[in-house]
Amino acid sequence: MSDFTANFWSVYVAGITLAGIVACLLLLWITARKKIVSAADNTTGHVWDEDLTEMNNPMPRWWMWLFVITAVFSLLYLAFYPGLGTYQGSLGWSSRGAYDAEVEEANRQLAPLYAQFTARKVEEVAGDAAAMAIGERLFMNNCAQCHGSDARGSKGFPNLADADWLHGGTPDKIVETINAGRQGAMPPMAAAVGSADDVKNVANYVLSLSGAPHDSLRAQLGKSKFTACAACHGMDGKGNPAMGAPNLTDDVWLHGYGEQAIIAMVNNGKTNVMPAQHGKLTDAQIHVLASYVWGLSNKPVVVKP
Repeated sequence: MSDFTANFWSVYVAGITLAGIVACLLLLWITARKKIVSAADNTTGHVWDEDLTEMNNPMPRWWMWLFVITAVFSLLYLAFYPGLGTYQGSLGWSSRGAYDAEVEEANRQLAPLYAQFTARKVEEVAGDAAAMAIGERLFMNNCAQCHGSDARGSKGFPNLADADWLHGGTPDKIVETINAGRQGAMPPMAAAVGSADDVKNVANYVLSLSGAPHDSLRAQLGKSKFTACAACHGMDGKGNPAMGAPNLTDDVWLHGYGEQAIIAMVNNGKTNVMPAQHGKLTDAQIHVLASYVWGLSNKPVVVKP
């Protein structure tokens, strides 16, 4: 059934478009041929505001021909360019193709500018004021929507200006993250932890790891149940960058702080996705952007000329 109706909307849109143009031409033809009986003074007999009368004059020729030319232009346009359902037009033009061509041309023109940065290490590029001005613009256009204009993130979006890194904060790891993106997934762990009371005990044990206010008795009871979490976060709760498992012993709470937030995390799990930028940005742009991000939490190497 879906195969039978798959092309329906394309045909529907094309039909409505062509029918609309033909209807406009037909309306023009009918109104041009219609004879209206007028009075001796060449008025139609219609009167508004007591003395405003309508003259029985034909439509201006220039207006009629302009209307016809517009309709013919519309038909030619639809023959050459996309506009009739899924028909691509005889010229093969597309907005995506035009966009890709413009991006390719811009990248070609900018290649000499980026070439002076790609040959240097991220640590050195981070110390170049000109490169950081470019890196800041790249960050504002591609990263600030999630991480904020100051890169300090918000709930669910990591702070890039501190020393806490889920997947590692070395230059290579930052380039890897920007290139391929990241997908962090914590499955619901309530069934593995035990009862609702056990989950609450584990939440208090997690709070105790970072020195946050907690119920010490519940924390003591939750320690043994934490083994269900240790596979990712480690027995000491310090996390695992290879898996993107957060360190639970610091004061960074990406998805919310407090007993209820931790209980919700254990019960429901969480999935976070950072989209890959490879393909959207060139390798050279990613190199400069990674330098900018690395420089937010590290001291750059300034190379004297």
